This record gives sequence, C-alpha cells and structure tokens, in this order.
Amino acid sequence: MAGRLPACVVDCGTGYTKLGYAGNTEPQFIIPSCIAIKESAKVGDQAQRRMMKGVDDLDFFIGDEAIDKPSYATKWPIRHGIVEDWDLMERFMEQIIFKYLRAEPEDHYFLLTEPPLNTPENREYTAEIMFESFNVPGLYIAVQAVLALAASWTSRQVGERTLTGTVIDSGDGVTHVIPVAEGYVIGSCIKHIPIAGRDITYFTQQLLREREVGIPPEQSLETAKAVKERYSYVCPDLVKEFNKYDTDGSKWIKQYTGINSISKKEFTIDVGYERFLGPEIFFHPEFANPDFTQPISEVVDEVIQNCPIDVRRPLYKPEFYQVCHTKKDYEEIGPSICRHNPVFGVMS
Repeated sequence: MAGRLPACVVDCGTGYTKLGYAGNTEPQFIIPSCIAIKESAKVGDQAQRRMMKGVDDLDFFIGDEAIDKPSYATKWPIRHGIVEDWDLMERFMEQIIFKYLRAEPEDHYFLLTEPPLNTPENREYTAEIMFESFNVPGLYIAVQAVLALAASWTSRQVGERTLTGTVIDSGDGVTHVIPVAEGYVIGSCIKHIPIAGRDITYFTQQLLREREVGIPPEQSLETAKAVKERYSYVCPDLVKEFNKYDTDGSKWIKQYTGINSISKKEFTIDVGYERFLGPEIFFHPEFANPDFTQPISEVVDEVIQNCPIDVRRPLYKPEFYQVCHTKKDYEEIGPSICRHNPVFGVMS
C-alpha cells in the first residue's frame, strides 16, 4: 500500500504548523506549534504520581486546544525555526498524524520542511523519529525556500518555471533571505533577520498600550495580534501615510471590538497609525530593535552581492516572498496575493 496514498505534508514553524496531503491546494489544518503538558506532581503528591504513572505521556494537548488549558503548562518546542525539545516534538507529531491527519504513517510518504540553517544533527533526529517511532515508508526533508519557489510554478507558464530566485521567508519567529540557484540553497550567503511576525505583534502591542487605555492588560497581546492580522498593511511612503491619517482620519482609522475575558463586556479601540507602523519595522528595524538597523531591502542586496557572479542576474529578478499575509490584503487582492508585493506591486 505504501506509495499509493498521497504523501503527507507537514510544515512545522515557530508559531504555526501547516499540515495536509500532497495534491491539495491548501493545508487541511493550520494550528499553533504548541503543546500543553501536565506538570509533574510534587514530592508530597505520591498517591497522585502512582495513579498517573504510565498515563502522563498521554495527557497532553496540541494546537488550539493547548492554549486554553489553565492547569497545563504550554510549551513551544520550536524556537526561531529550530526544534529545541525533541521529546515534545515527537508527541506533537504523534497527534498531528493520528488525530489531525487521521493517517496510518506506514501507508504514506512524508514531506517535512526545515529552516535553511538547520543542523545535520536535527535532520538525523527527525529521520530517527519518523522511521523508528512512526515506521514511515519514505521521508523527504526539504528547505522551505526551495518549496516556496516550486509552489510558484502553479501560477507561471511552463517556460517561465525556475528554481532560481531569492526567497524572503518570514514566519512568526524568524526571517531569512535565502538565495536559491537551480534548486540548491547557497548556504554561505544566507542572511538572518531578527525580526518576524511575532516582533510585529509585540511592537503593535506597545503602540496600543501607549495610546489606548481601554484594553484589558491580560488581553493586550491577543488584541495586538488580532489588529495586526485584520488591519495591518505596508505603506510605500511613511510621511504621506501619516498625512493621510492626519487630514482624513475618519476614512483610515478602524475600530476593533473585543470581549473582556473577565467581565464579559465589550471594549472598543481605535486603530490608527498602528496599521502601518507595525509592518514598517522590516524597513526601519530600529523602531523595535535598536541592535539591528539594516532594512530588509539592504539585506536582500547584500545577500545577492555575496553570491557567485554568474547567478546574480537571475537572483535580482522579482523575489518570491513567503510570508503570512493579512486578511485585509487577501480581501483586497484575492488569491493572487501570494504573488503580490505591497511595496513594489504585482510581481511578474
């Protein structure tokens, strides 16, 4: 039976994990990359420890279920794209395969993703888990940037398809600028940017805290994340954008309504400059990180200039951006948002 069923595709990121079956146009599930486990009982609770012996490994939750478990400890096994806790990661994969995909791992090949600077030891750990714990018949581990270029083939003519390009891979915890030549990552030229989606959320949270007093303190991060996903966009000119809001604020300022988790009452806040100042930290990183001041455009140019001269020209062609787009962008542009750069327009 091995090989007859579609391959399982699992993309584990710092913030979210995307999973589904090969051949489908979109993931079946997108879940937070977290796991909620029961903390070990204290020394005095010997009776409880004896009762739970052998069951502890089964008492855990992943994804959205793990976030709202007050009596459990929520862990994030992946940090900056790299797996840090392999025991938790194995349990995470177990739930992904059996509970979400509802697949028998012996019957499916698996395609997993890895960050561009992943270590050989991490690849070995991954292979060990998949082959020895889950007994999969076949496994392929691919760099996310190469898969992003391959995915762009669906919207290109046959003669225009290529695996050469510069990929800006920006997730929740880390951003990489990755040059790819004929399907091979030029590892020595990869640049890491210490700014990603989570930093935009934190910066938006800081801006809202300074201006809006009606946000419940315990929900400020959740509110900032919702504001980022619903209303944020990248502006081509920062000064002109400020003038737009100052001259006709009612046209551009949005209102966000949330529910206080304690009092269950509604609260409403105005969302103004935060809409474009959040994503702006990619181009003015000093806003959020005083230790890193190089804008992403300069990083891209530096990466390409460090590559061999014979591949620089194709690398300067319109880059493929692998990012988490906002709902606002999708509603305005549609599915072609995957090939749209809000600063420079539609990419050819």
